[in-house]
Amino acid sequence: MQTTDFPNLIHYAIPFFIATVIIEIILIVKIKMDDYAYKDAATSITMGLVGNVVTGLFTKGLILSLLFFIYNTFHLFEIPFTWWAWLLILFAEDFAYYWFHRISHEHRFFWASHIVHHSSQKYNLSTALRQSWTGKFVAFIFWAPLILIGFHPVMVMMQMAISLIYQYWIHTEFINKMPKWFEAVFNTPSHHRVHHATNPQYLDRNHAGIFIIWDRLFGSFEPEVEKPIYGLTTNINTYNIFKIAFHEWVAMLSDVLTSKTSISNKLKYLIKPPGWRHDGTGTLSSDMRKEWKEKQKSEV
Repeated sequence: MQTTDFPNLIHYAIPFFIATVIIEIILIVKIKMDDYAYKDAATSITMGLVGNVVTGLFTKGLILSLLFFIYNTFHLFEIPFTWWAWLLILFAEDFAYYWFHRISHEHRFFWASHIVHHSSQKYNLSTALRQSWTGKFVAFIFWAPLILIGFHPVMVMMQMAISLIYQYWIHTEFINKMPKWFEAVFNTPSHHRVHHATNPQYLDRNHAGIFIIWDRLFGSFEPEVEKPIYGLTTNINTYNIFKIAFHEWVAMLSDVLTSKTSISNKLKYLIKPPGWRHDGTGTLSSDMRKEWKEKQKSEV
């Protein structure tokens, strides 16, 4: 099978994305009687088109070729294209995504790409389309273990696309809560609003793709209680797509190159969490959550 012989499901979903964004605009303006952030939405859509379509032309073949190289070099089992294999890959890929997503918040090198998705101060369907242009070049390593196990690269890439399409609909404020059983198992708009929020108790919580069970199992779950405030802890306030795409890369590399400290500390600017400073002056999301919890206890 050639590396370009399977369809890109994201591209097929683009008309659906556009149609539902338009419907949401109408609902927000007519029903909620709110102003719609057209510039912000246009920026998100542009980021998505460039990130998923233009850069995809270069990254799809490269990443799939790397995955095929791994698969053809070594894999433990021969997993066929059967119904039970697709069921297995549904959970296995989602498990890989959870750790990719969590690490993208906990290590600055990966955050430099992922920050793009969190840069909007709005939360609507267009926000789902605000995607990184650089993340694909480093993210594939989190799915490589699935290839080593024996899942075919095409199967893995297809499930990755299915996961992203699922995550599109949860970027909305129009859906409050799903049924309790659904909220207990699946990622929902309520869970993902928490993930996009800058409220201290919500920072770096709910990293799920499709199943919220991973957050519940690994201690990163937080229910939606107070109204989320969206964006970054320090917002960049720009619609310039190039600044949005690369501002954190520039800031991170500047810290590495200009900080007057040891080489080991310079390298820590790549692997430590966002906000870390070698002189101890930085504030991490974990510090903010801890401070919030202490404040809550003192008020009881």
